[in-house]
Amino acid sequence: MLLHENGWRVVRADVVVAGGRIDAVGRPGERPGRGEALKDSLTVEGRGKHPAIQVRDCTGCLVIPGLIQAHIHLCQTLFRGLADDLRLEQWLSRRIWPLEAAHTEETVYWSAMLGAAELLLGGTTAILDMETVHHTQGAFRALERIGLRAVVGKCLMDAHPEGAPLELAESTDTALAEAESLARRWHGAAGDRLRVCFAPRFVPSCSGPLLRAASELAELFGAQVHTHAAETIVERETVLRTTGMEEIAYLDSVGISGKHAALAHCVWVDQHETARLARQGTNVVHCPSSNLMLGSGVARVPELLEAGCRVAIGADGAACNNRLDVFAEMRLAALIQKPRLGAEALPAGKVLELATVGGARALGLENEIGSIAVGRRADLLVMDLREPHVTPAGADPVSQLVYAACPSDVRDVFVDGRALVLGHELVTVSVDEIGREAGRCAAELRRRAQLA
Repeated sequence: MLLHENGWRVVRADVVVAGGRIDAVGRPGERPGRGEALKDSLTVEGRGKHPAIQVRDCTGCLVIPGLIQAHIHLCQTLFRGLADDLRLEQWLSRRIWPLEAAHTEETVYWSAMLGAAELLLGGTTAILDMETVHHTQGAFRALERIGLRAVVGKCLMDAHPEGAPLELAESTDTALAEAESLARRWHGAAGDRLRVCFAPRFVPSCSGPLLRAASELAELFGAQVHTHAAETIVERETVLRTTGMEEIAYLDSVGISGKHAALAHCVWVDQHETARLARQGTNVVHCPSSNLMLGSGVARVPELLEAGCRVAIGADGAACNNRLDVFAEMRLAALIQKPRLGAEALPAGKVLELATVGGARALGLENEIGSIAVGRRADLLVMDLREPHVTPAGADPVSQLVYAACPSDVRDVFVDGRALVLGHELVTVSVDEIGREAGRCAAELRRRAQLA
């Protein structure tokens, strides 16, 4: 079992889950009143029609906290492979915005379902998700069914940037009213597994009043604000030209800063802005694959961490990454800093913190998830690390997880103590059904967006 206590520590122990939370962590056999103990086991209190204690033998495996991705676009999963080899501005105007405008509630539902299935099978148990302008209800319905923990926001954009279809244009009042309505319906739904965030797309697509109101709504609901910031040099220069301020300072001026804010990317922030982010306690979300695939640059994560910034990690979307693989993101995050700063620049243990403790902070759930401890939500993975690519295990399982492991090593996945993946198989929704319906919806989207 992998515990985080001022650094990572591997112990041989049992985990007992009751009522969706971790009830006990102890040496094998030390579970009074909980039935027969198995070495290195996971014990889950039964539910509903099956009240018996369930014991999952994890001998030879590694139990770790569920991994967390703090920047995802589930609405873009059906766009996989349709927007490759483009820079951000062309990627948005030529592909993503036309495809998002073509979405219906049904296509958003199956896009979210496909993305959530990939995430769960790959060991991601919680996400911070930005949807598109319309049909966010479809994503919530899919997430409610499949069991993933998610903080989800409807995309807000009232300034209609160049290249955006009219179908994505909304007035400030309409955008805010729909976001508030979603919050009243879904914030805290599914036993608090689903929450709402407020998600302005980025400064060039949002008016100042919209950004300020989004921050105020987040405060009203005790929710997060989730946006993009400083992703490209073009974005940085656009914000400076239109607002007269550097982007991080401008976001701060409209209330999007501090622990309730998660800013995806932050590739183009200077030393002064890094210090501001650290002072604010604002969450930065590093998306290495997306930043490389779009040619945006490499975020200076070691400098952000050295300054005291809160940093998480995310795959972004299947349209700018083609995978939602948290293990790939961890490995890449560690590797891309080494040519610049040396082999020790971003060690494996720190990277694993980005995908656990850092992600929990970005979701506003630092007291609920991200580590294995009594009282925390039982979001857990069982890793079977016996395949050739992770053998021999060596002395450092943290290094093994970050540099060698992959989604196929995830054996079991639990969210709130509920089994969602067992023996490498998704148990909440048929993968065949997801594949069939997602394929049908993807073809429909291509036709509607005139890309077929």
